[in-house]
Amino acid sequence: GIGCAVAVALSRAGARVTALSRTAEDLESLTRECPGIETLCLDLADWDAVEVAVGAAGPFELLVNNAAVAELQPFLEVTRSALQRSLDVNFGAVLHVSQIVARQMIAQGVPGAIVNVSSQASQRALRDHAVYCSTKSALDMLSKVMAMELGPHKIRVNTVNPTVVMTDMGRINWSDPQKSAAMMNRIPLGKFAEVDDVVNSVLFLLSDKSAMTTGSSLIVDGGFLVS
Repeated sequence: GIGCAVAVALSRAGARVTALSRTAEDLESLTRECPGIETLCLDLADWDAVEVAVGAAGPFELLVNNAAVAELQPFLEVTRSALQRSLDVNFGAVLHVSQIVARQMIAQGVPGAIVNVSSQASQRALRDHAVYCSTKSALDMLSKVMAMELGPHKIRVNTVNPTVVMTDMGRINWSDPQKSAAMMNRIPLGKFAEVDDVVNSVLFLLSDKSAMTTGSSLIVDGGFLVS
């Protein structure tokens, strides 16, 4: 839901948008809503396919890394396959796509901005989220190193770290009042984030209005991390 909304918002703001997903139905729905958006259908864990497709689609000036998987398992039951899949998508794919796009930016000699969608889970332990929390923490640190190394090329890198977001899936997963109350009670603003809360934060970090912001995490959590 977040990725689709970001793509639509950027397209309507006048950007040439290329959206990548492994789910063809999502891309078809997106192009029906915004016919001008170009699409790439492939699995981000497939490095070779990504290298070819993203390399051919560029060059780009802006990048949003939003794709992620959440393999929720108790720590003692974490499987190798869940760990590997999470590392491949939540961390490895961000590193790889960012490499491809940043090299294009540098070759073109243009400034750029990269936003990696992280999570409040990068900074707070959550039950059954050992792998998810860890990969999001790794993503935050990767973003800081990227900001340091890409800064001399005028490329900014930041993260957006939301709480629970009311996408279609978010509404389904958090519809149980007992489950949602435990989380909601720890949020001072007393509500979960809406998709637009995250989209607006992403757009800000992509824009020149955040021209001096790099290596930062924009927390969109209603105060969860301070409670």
